[in-house]
Amino acid sequence: MKIDVLTLFPRMFQGPLTESIIGKAIDKDLLQVNVMNFRDYTDNKHQNVDDYPYGGGAGMLLKAQPIFAAIDAINEQAPDTKKRVILLDPAGVPFTQAVAEELAEEEHLVFICGHYEGYDERIRSLVTDEISLGDYVLTGGELGAMVMIDATVRLLPEVLGNDQSAKTDSHSTGLLEHPQYTRPAEYRGMKVPDVIISGNHKKIKEWQDKESIRRTMERRPDMLEKVLLTAEQQKYLEELKMEKEASKE
Repeated sequence: MKIDVLTLFPRMFQGPLTESIIGKAIDKDLLQVNVMNFRDYTDNKHQNVDDYPYGGGAGMLLKAQPIFAAIDAINEQAPDTKKRVILLDPAGVPFTQAVAEELAEEEHLVFICGHYEGYDERIRSLVTDEISLGDYVLTGGELGAMVMIDATVRLLPEVLGNDQSAKTDSHSTGLLEHPQYTRPAEYRGMKVPDVIISGNHKKIKEWQDKESIRRTMERRPDMLEKVLLTAEQQKYLEELKMEKEASKE
């Protein structure tokens, strides 16, 4: 995968994109990342990238010209590659695990990190996706781009040591992940459940499924309304509901 990032603050990406999973993906040649300062693509001697909005209003807008010029440069370097051009924008669709999984299928991603009050509307003509991290406003798109890149890159084949890890993550299955433990079996009076050290893989899987549903029911019941449960999982859910009702009596 190739990723281009258009930003006014390229140094913000120097650490996050060279460490941990992303750094390993780059070292394995599974990922190429190019961070571009789009101020370098301005056509005025002062390298201004923003201006006052027509019609008045608070703040400054990111000008169209430097973004168009930077995208032109990317297209010249990779003319035959289909690109997903992502605009980080509070008005965009919410970023979810499903969006990350979709982006992980692409060959070339381009992230546009805005700043100031907003964008010249014509920039949107370059964009295939407008995405938001959530219902809040950040100073710029850089942190949002880092989050999306991290969530996407870890889904690429061979990036994680165990490809099964990504498939069983919370939100990938539609449910939150079950509790997990490691050695020792008892620590400060807290014991690991007997079933998961029993060696009975069928019982362990049943416990994991049930605890995954329990955690989702307790913490994110909204997720249960969207996920398609198996007959066995539905049975666990009904049992947990009965347990909850019984505890109230």
